[in-house]
Amino acid sequence: MGRARAGAAAAVAPRSRAAPTAHPDPADDPDPAGLAAAALDEVGRDPRHALTLADRAVSVAHRDHDTAAAATAHRAAALALRELGDLSTAERRVRNAVRAAVRAGASATAAEARMTLAFLLLEAGRARAALHQADLAVHASTGLAAARAASQRALVLQRIGRLDEALAGYGDALPVFRRHHDRLWEARLLNNRGRLHTDRGDLARAAADLSGSRALLLDAGMTSLAADAAWNLAVVATLAGDIPLALARFDDVHTEHVARGTPNPQLRIDRAETLLVVGLTGEAVAEAAAAVDAVAAAGPQVDLPHALLVLAQAHAAHGDHAAAAEAARRARRLFRRQHRHHWAALADLTALRAAEPAAPPAAPLLRDALRTADRVRRIGWPLAEMDARLIAARAAARRGDTVVRREQLTRAAELRRLGTVDSRLRGWYARALLADELGDRRGFRVALRAGLRVLDEQQALLGATELRVAVSAVGADLVGLGLGHALAAGRARDVLRWADLGRARATRPRPARPPQDAALTRALATVRQLHAHTVAAQLDGDPAPPAAERRRAEQEVVAVSRTAAGPGAPADAATPELLAATLGDAVLTEFVEHGGQLYRVDLSDGRFSLHRLGPLAELPAQIAHVHFGLRRLTTGFGTGRSRRATDDALRAAAARLGARLFDGADPDLSRPVVVVPSATVHAVPWALLPGLWPRPFLVAPSAAAWYRATVVSDAAGSGAGRDRAARVPVLVAGPGLPAAVAEIAALHRVMPTATVLTPPHATTDAVLTALDGAPLAHLAVHGLLRTDNPLFSALLLDDGPLTIYDLERLRAAPGTVVLPSCRSGVSATRAGDELLGLVAALLSLGARTVVATALETPDGATGALMELFHRELAAGCAPPAALARVRGAVDPGDLALAATAAGFTCFGGSGTGAAAPGLVEPQAARVSSTERH
Repeated sequence: MGRARAGAAAAVAPRSRAAPTAHPDPADDPDPAGLAAAALDEVGRDPRHALTLADRAVSVAHRDHDTAAAATAHRAAALALRELGDLSTAERRVRNAVRAAVRAGASATAAEARMTLAFLLLEAGRARAALHQADLAVHASTGLAAARAASQRALVLQRIGRLDEALAGYGDALPVFRRHHDRLWEARLLNNRGRLHTDRGDLARAAADLSGSRALLLDAGMTSLAADAAWNLAVVATLAGDIPLALARFDDVHTEHVARGTPNPQLRIDRAETLLVVGLTGEAVAEAAAAVDAVAAAGPQVDLPHALLVLAQAHAAHGDHAAAAEAARRARRLFRRQHRHHWAALADLTALRAAEPAAPPAAPLLRDALRTADRVRRIGWPLAEMDARLIAARAAARRGDTVVRREQLTRAAELRRLGTVDSRLRGWYARALLADELGDRRGFRVALRAGLRVLDEQQALLGATELRVAVSAVGADLVGLGLGHALAAGRARDVLRWADLGRARATRPRPARPPQDAALTRALATVRQLHAHTVAAQLDGDPAPPAAERRRAEQEVVAVSRTAAGPGAPADAATPELLAATLGDAVLTEFVEHGGQLYRVDLSDGRFSLHRLGPLAELPAQIAHVHFGLRRLTTGFGTGRSRRATDDALRAAAARLGARLFDGADPDLSRPVVVVPSATVHAVPWALLPGLWPRPFLVAPSAAAWYRATVVSDAAGSGAGRDRAARVPVLVAGPGLPAAVAEIAALHRVMPTATVLTPPHATTDAVLTALDGAPLAHLAVHGLLRTDNPLFSALLLDDGPLTIYDLERLRAAPGTVVLPSCRSGVSATRAGDELLGLVAALLSLGARTVVATALETPDGATGALMELFHRELAAGCAPPAALARVRGAVDPGDLALAATAAGFTCFGGSGTGAAAPGLVEPQAARVSSTERH
């Protein structure tokens, strides 16, 4: 992490009052020394007013020929100007202060001015000159003044990377401040030392120092400096893995800085690093780039190389290694120009990370990595040392140097004891690699599972779905190691275990409701209002609200949601043994991707089997071909002859895809199936495949998700199942769909006790109230799929979009949800086979089954299908069996309706059950559409 505000507190004047007072009026106090002291007091509360007081004090001091008071006033002005971001003018004013103090023979005042000058020089990137001024201040002072100077000198040492010397300096000064009851300088020292402990990974000491600093500053009324301590506490929370707390603290600090009129680009730097911790690499790049621009334009130049360094790290994490190398080179050049060679070592490390994927010669890479690891170890940056040693271990492996590889892995693994999330994850990864190197199979498994527990613990702290999804990518290396071993050994049970450990982890714990529920409600209402204005403008031919306004409203929703705390405890994964005991006569088939190859693991009758299905490369095109044919049929495109030709081509393509995916699968079509797709095959229209069309099947994000939905969901102590039993079904028709109202009326005849919401009464509030804990919900509404931010995918109601953010405010999701809206079953996939979309959101909230479609569904195309589906449910069929009956009842000559039926899938769990006996014979219950498209 970056420095945040390690030096800010020390820039403020050492004098203080016990509590803030009303702004003094210069006319009431013509004494220049009093005015200068008042200006110093105001710097931490209102720097603009402090500058006004300081200028008045200089004027009065010149009138009275009080050179010492003028020196103090110039220093107060410099401090105020520094807070306002005008460093060049601040340096000129503080040099005036030094000269005036020297002329007046005021050695203590001169020392204080040199201390301030040292800090400003440091901000300007002139570290050597800054240390010289700090040395002069220390040598010219005694007693309390010397302790203050020593504390400032320790800060300079800290900022240039000489951490051991800085820590010693703080240790010498702190007892003096406490002995003299100098609470303000004690607070500054604790703030800066807390940042030092943070950089060293000692989070317990860091939190203690920073909390103590904040308490002292608040007690003194120094709210702006207390905000800086809170900023540093946000960095500590990030390193500890408590991202919601970190983001909430960052938001509070940002609000404080905006209120003061002093936005600080350093805040963006630390936010970028926080985003990197949870795997939001694209956002981290944007935030770091904005920080670079802001610092280059107006910020302290000492922060420019640091901003570039974080930008380089973000680019490297995002996979743009050329951009990472360029930013790292710029950062290294500026660090060296500023004589900050310790920080240049971090830039060297980032450059190594950027260069490694290009496979440079192993010998130079190993040499540079070892040299960098030793440098950052001497400086005291253990996380950087761990990265460097892992790079060295990989380079040694390429050279075949087993001795060096084992040594570097051993030293990297030892650093996991630091206690930060990063160090524990990477440390256990290193330990697993070492155990693998030594042939220690038990140690290998223990290390991987320990690393995944760390990941689970961090994910359990997160309430925001996007953060929980993003952080899954952090554990990809750990899962990949275990999965690779299991595949190489051909152990099907272990392949299933490892694949499911790394899959769809974000659906495990239920997201907590955001703590700022009122703020989220307001933000979502704004999004809906802007959507309504946009629709109205389009209908009337008027200009729509600016896109930037809509983006700002959505960004507010994202910001508030990210501060939600998670459930606090990770959910247990389902073991292969539990899965086998629960499946009954069903078959579980899970797809696995590794090394560019696709595999399938089947679990049937307690037996596990592993099948290699070949390269992934051609699968996306095969899947796209099937979707193309389905779209042509559902829309009724072309003549009758061309539609029949399309149907023939579609069936042939589906047969080829089915043979590819299910070669060697259980041929007994009476047995239900649980399908767990990998990222590449998520988009397969499963019902169209010959092996699945006639049989009940479910699609689940993971085997564990299916197990929880089937076994655990209503057994939980929340009482959700009992609540659902007491509630009634919900039937909703959305605006702009005339056939939806007729569909809901038909379903109401099947479910006469249901709550019915149709336009204009189908509003977001009414629908959410009805959905909460309902046993079943059918939502015949337009769907909106957002690929840029899947969490803004929505169902369109009378007053605007019902987004996933809205759904996550439910206390309990409906037990079964039917979404016949266009493409409601389409999800965005992320690293770790994580899903983002309506289906994933409902399953993570506790819905047992979601029925949705991957296709565009013209208005009126689904009414007959849905009526039969709900009649089968009412007769006691489980959803997968009911949907299989519907497919079997479709008139095969109605190509559009058959294609529409093929697009529907049951997701989640609950009652794969036995196959519907005999399935529905076509002549017994033929379903045809009256629609012709």
